Formats: sequence, structure tokens, C-alpha cells
Amino acid sequence: MDIVVDSLLDGARRATGTVVVIDVFRAFTTAAVAFSRGAEKIIMVEAVAEAFALRDAGIGSACMGEVDAVKVEGFDLGNSPFEASEFDFSGRTVIQRTSAGTQGVVAALGRAHRLYAAALVTAPATARAVTAGQPDRVTLVAMGRHGQVRTDEDDICAIHLRNLLEDRTGAPAAVRDLILAGGQIAEFRDPEVAHMHPGDLDICLDIGRYDFAIRVTAEDGRPVARIERV
Repeated sequence: MDIVVDSLLDGARRATGTVVVIDVFRAFTTAAVAFSRGAEKIIMVEAVAEAFALRDAGIGSACMGEVDAVKVEGFDLGNSPFEASEFDFSGRTVIQRTSAGTQGVVAALGRAHRLYAAALVTAPATARAVTAGQPDRVTLVAMGRHGQVRTDEDDICAIHLRNLLEDRTGAPAAVRDLILAGGQIAEFRDPEVAHMHPGDLDICLDIGRYDFAIRVTAEDGRPVARIERV
């Protein structure tokens, strides 16, 4: 298995083989929480207008996500795992738009042989799912902030996934400690940054919280995510 670690939106555009798009803070942690709360599938979109159009057409029943980390006015939820943990997603088709994670998925969809959306909460399950597919090539794409600036949490998650894919146990405590030493952590603890709930951090850094991967496939030309267990 040839494993390539790449980053940002350009990395998602050039990714090939089995592609894992990583967004720890917070898109794909929030998506995992939604699935754990009963969501049937998540349609991942690039634009806010597309999200509204899909909901208005009855293709999805809830919009979640953000622009510049802030909940979009008119969306049912923002991009908060903590908020998602208190929402009833039972049987819902969710439409998700974020500034990094869903942009990467949309960019990677056309070239990827298989596609996953990952975060630390699903890292072990994602590694199992990828390995089960016996790929010749895996591309891990750390999306960073807005798909333009690299971030500790996504880069470190990519390294952790690479360790798991290469049949090493990884070092979850070290992963967590390294991320907690990063500069973005203060935002979760700052009461003036209302869109960053302190409870988000606890969920985002709960490595292996869920026993499923998030597999993305193309349906009607759109990336649609569902749970995959191995």
C-alpha cells in the first residue's frame, strides 16, 4: 500500500486512489455525531445556496454547517459537534456545507477510487475500512482551515491514520497532547468566541469514539455520505 499525505484544497483536487479527506475541527466530527444520533445520510455540498435548494426541494430535511466557522443564518445547526449531540437526527437526510471539509470532499469526488470523510473520532474505523478495500494507493488529505492554511489537528490526524494503516498502534495520548498545545485551542475556551463551544473540543479529541467510518459515494452527481462498518 502506497500512502501519500497531502493537504488543503489543492491536495484534495489531485488526490487519487482511496482518498481520506480529514477535518477534525469540526466538520467530520460533527458529521460523525450526526450519524451516531440517527442520521441516515449526509449530502455534502460546496455552496450555501445549494444546501438551501436541496432542503427546499425536500431532498434533505436539515441543513448544518458554517461560513467562516459561524453558523449560516437559516441553517438548522452550525458546525458544532456539541450542538449536534443534542439534536435528533433520526432517519434524516442532512445537508452539510463547511468551509474546509465538504469543499475537500466535493473536490476529491471525481478522481477518488473510494472516498472517506474522517476525523479523530472515526480514525481507527476509517483505517479498518480503508485496509479492507486492499487499495494500492491511499491519499490522506488534511484540509486545514478554509482549505488554505494547514492546521495541527488535521496534519496530526493524517499522521495518526498513516500509522494505523501501516499496522502500528499509533499514540492517541500523544496525538491529543500535541493538538492541545496548538494555537487554535484557545478559541474553544474563549467565551467571546460563541460559535466554538468548549464541549466541541472534548468530542473532537475523543479518538476512536465511534466504530464506523464515513464513506462517501456519488449519487446524482453529489457526494453522499453514509456509515460504513468493517
